[in-house]
Amino acid sequence: MAPPDNDVLFSRSLHYSYGTTPALAGVSLGVGEGEVLAVDGPRGSGKTTLLRCLSGQLKPEQGEVWFNSGAVHTLSAARRERLRLTRFGWIDTRPELVPELRAWENAALPLLLAGESHRRARKAAGEWLDRLDAGDLMKARPRSLTPAQAQRVAIARALVHEPAVVFADEPTAALHTMEGAQVLRTLIAACRSHGVTTVVASHLHQAVDLADRVVTLVDGRVRGTAVRTPRPTAEDSCSLSV
Repeated sequence: MAPPDNDVLFSRSLHYSYGTTPALAGVSLGVGEGEVLAVDGPRGSGKTTLLRCLSGQLKPEQGEVWFNSGAVHTLSAARRERLRLTRFGWIDTRPELVPELRAWENAALPLLLAGESHRRARKAAGEWLDRLDAGDLMKARPRSLTPAQAQRVAIARALVHEPAVVFADEPTAALHTMEGAQVLRTLIAACRSHGVTTVVASHLHQAVDLADRVVTLVDGRVRGTAVRTPRPTAEDSCSLSV
């Protein structure tokens, strides 16, 4: 059975285990175009596993994942990799930048891997770094960046190829609370201003405050869903506008 037409991303009855420990136990959810969905829940509730299944990094043991009405769960590993490179963006808990590359090269990696020219890739990376208040870091190496600066470069890398969906797995966990809140606001404002569907798992209450909808996981199951009225952010009306 195909998913609802109004869902960009859809999962049905996802199951996944690590050995004998279940991480997901029948998770079903849909994400609309341009929606910001926060995935909440205690540590070990299955948030990371859910994002990895939705993004094609993991193939569920049971259940279905659909993207734009196309079945992701039936794709080969190579085709899922291609999907992640071209249509999805991923932001991890730590930025995992390539130490030998400058900031703009790290941000431009999806374009360079797709065969884009260095000139166009650098231009696009520079534009995104500017939008994320990191334009002055173009030539910086990762070792010279603060954790918050490095995560902004990682956000630019996730958005530079104009993905349909961005997944962010605890993107502020390695940052101090104030820095983390600012980076999270910047990320969500950037996605909103460009109509990017966003699925973010975060331990910060700001993720819940800024999301359109919140799904709560407990022991690998959906225990609650709440529609919210997102709070506006300063970035919505300033540097992130097109």
